[in-house]
Amino acid sequence: MTPQELRAFCLSFNAAVEDFPFNPETSVFKVLGKMFALTGLGARPLTVNLKCDPEDAVRLRGEHEGLIVPGYHMNKRHWNTVTVDGDLPDRLVRELIEDSYDLVVAGLPRAERLRLDRP
Repeated sequence: MTPQELRAFCLSFNAAVEDFPFNPETSVFKVLGKMFALTGLGARPLTVNLKCDPEDAVRLRGEHEGLIVPGYHMNKRHWNTVTVDGDLPDRLVRELIEDSYDLVVAGLPRAERLRLDRP
């Protein structure tokens, strides 16, 4: 997955926006003010921090050693850092991004979830 594809996919979700709260090189993708992905689109290798169910996070790290690791500068229980321009299939990367978005949306108040069409 290229940086352009990563950015476009993150922005394809309902109410997703790109923000730069840390510095101009670090893209933070949010839904209604809550972060679901963080990446340096110019970095090599290209990685993205994604929210993950704690049990799935540990399983994925074991299955994809070196490509999915505990979230860099994040809560290691709930976040993984995923190398997206390596050997992981793009389909898996897309699923992980969508799962991250869904987990963040699930934590929003019901009225906001309904507004996003995700009860």
